[in-house]
Amino acid sequence: MAPAGPSSARLQVLLAALCFGTTGTAQALGPDGADPVGVGAARILVGGAALVVIALLARRGGLRRGSWAPAPVAAAVAGVAVYQLAFFAAVADTGVAVGTIVALGSAPTLTGLLEWIVDRRRPERRWAAATALACAGVVLLALSGGDASVSAPGIALAVVAGGAYASYTLAAKRLMKDGHAPESVMAVAFGLGAIALAPALAASGPGWLLQTDGIALALFLGLVPTAAAYVLFARGLRGLRASETATLTLAEPLTAGVLGAVVLSEPLTAASATGAGLVLAGLLALAVRLPGAARPVAAVEHAAA
Repeated sequence: MAPAGPSSARLQVLLAALCFGTTGTAQALGPDGADPVGVGAARILVGGAALVVIALLARRGGLRRGSWAPAPVAAAVAGVAVYQLAFFAAVADTGVAVGTIVALGSAPTLTGLLEWIVDRRRPERRWAAATALACAGVVLLALSGGDASVSAPGIALAVVAGGAYASYTLAAKRLMKDGHAPESVMAVAFGLGAIALAPALAASGPGWLLQTDGIALALFLGLVPTAAAYVLFARGLRGLRASETATLTLAEPLTAGVLGAVVLSEPLTAASATGAGLVLAGLLALAVRLPGAARPVAAVEHAAA
C-alpha cells in the first residue's frame, strides 16, 4: 500500500488523536481502585496482542521476514514502555494538570528537535507557530481542571515521558522508511513493549481485571486508543514529518476535554473553552494550507517516489 497523501495522512493522525482522547473518560468510567500504572500496562498488553494479530492478517512488511535494524526497534520499544511509566508517575507526583502540560507540551517540541538533530531536517516556521499555539491551548485546558501543583521530580518525569514519545515517533518513522509496513512496526513496538511492562502490571495489583468492568476497560483501552489508534497513527506518520505528526496528536487533550464535559458532566470554564479554541486554531494552522502555498516536504517526497 502506497503512503497516503499529506491531507489523508493528517486526517489519519487526527482520527488517531480522537481515539487517544477517549482514554481518560474510559478510565473514569472503569472500576474503582484500578492503579493507573496497571491500567496503562494492561492497555499495552491487550493492544500489543491485537496489533500482532492485525500485522499477521495484513501480511505486509512481515513479522517473520525482512531485516529489522536493532537500534530503531529498541528505541521504539523503550519509547512505548518508558512513556507509560514516566507519564503516570509524573501525574502521581505533580498532578494531572502540570504532568499533562509538560508531557504533551514537550513531546512535539522534542520530536522537532530530535528530527533536526537525527535527520538534519529543520522544523518549518509554520510548524513552530502552530505548535506554540496548540501548546498554549493545552496549558489552558489542563489548568482549567484546577489540579495545578509543581514538583521538580514530577516535571522531570513528564519531560522524560515527552522524550520517550519523541523517540518512539522518530524510531517508528525510521522503521517505515526501511520498508516495514505500519502494522508490523506497531506490532513489534507494542508487542515487545507489552512484555517489558508485564512486571509493572503484576506489581500494581491487577485484581481489578477480575471484575467485569475491569475486563471491559482493558479491552476498550487496548483495542480502540491503542490498536486502532496506533495503526492510524503509523499510517499517517508514514506520509508526514515526525514533528508535524506529534503536533497533530495535540487533538487528544481537546477530545478529552469535550468528552469530559459531555460524558462526565465536567464544568466547561472560560479557560477550558479558550484552551480548546487555541488547540483547534493551532491544528487548523498546521493542517490547512492555502492555495499557492509551498508544497510540504512529504508531498515533494511522494512526487519523487
